[in-house]
Amino acid sequence: MTSLAPGRALGTLGRGVMRGLSAVGRATLFAISALSHMLRPPFYGREFAVALLNIGWLSLPVVGLTAIFTGGALALQIYAGGARFNAEAVVPQIVAIGMVRELGPVLVGLMIAARVTSSIAAEIATMKVTEQIDALVTLSTNPMKYLVAPRVLAALIVVPVLVGVGDVIGIFGGYAVATGSLGFNAAAYLKNTVEFLEPLDIVSSLVKGCVFGGVAATMGCYFGMHSGRGAQGVGRATKGSVEAAAVLILAANFLLTGMFFSL
Repeated sequence: MTSLAPGRALGTLGRGVMRGLSAVGRATLFAISALSHMLRPPFYGREFAVALLNIGWLSLPVVGLTAIFTGGALALQIYAGGARFNAEAVVPQIVAIGMVRELGPVLVGLMIAARVTSSIAAEIATMKVTEQIDALVTLSTNPMKYLVAPRVLAALIVVPVLVGVGDVIGIFGGYAVATGSLGFNAAAYLKNTVEFLEPLDIVSSLVKGCVFGGVAATMGCYFGMHSGRGAQGVGRATKGSVEAAAVLILAANFLLTGMFFSL
């Protein structure tokens, strides 16, 4: 009996790995299918417009509040840390590069995962439970084109805009704290910020926003379309979509940072 225990443990581990790889494969094929449907008619303009409104405009408040408080806190932390080495003057530069390269895209991506991914997953999962998706098929409407493609396309377009707005608001939060509490000159702060940022920093931020938006919307649609039946199925789909989107956003951020800034 004891000699069989390692075999059972290894078998359990192997089955878990195979299930994980299978899930990754299904999600990848789902994402490829969503992208292909975005490029072929018919196009549902109304669904796309509603997705733009829900993902973009309605996410602005949470994105703005997150960015401004993060920028302010970042300025305080950099000033406190720089004071140990008589390097307080680097606050404008580090706030700018920190917000634009990393914190802005990542925080916006995670906020979108929390707000939009969960909403998409719950909505589509509820439609599946109530057999509305089956009704679409009966009416010769492809669910991938009607439900998935407009949401993914909207996220690919609008999340980079949200990232740009978040970057600006975050830098303004650092500016407000630095000039209001830390004694920095306003004109010098803005001059150092503008001169320190490079075009690659801005491009990388927007590219990250595009990737993170696609990940967030795709995970919401995938888990919604593959949800179980009943209220528990909707709950599991919503929870799983947010977890998967958050982890994939952080993993994608690591890969994109290495791609853009590796020496």
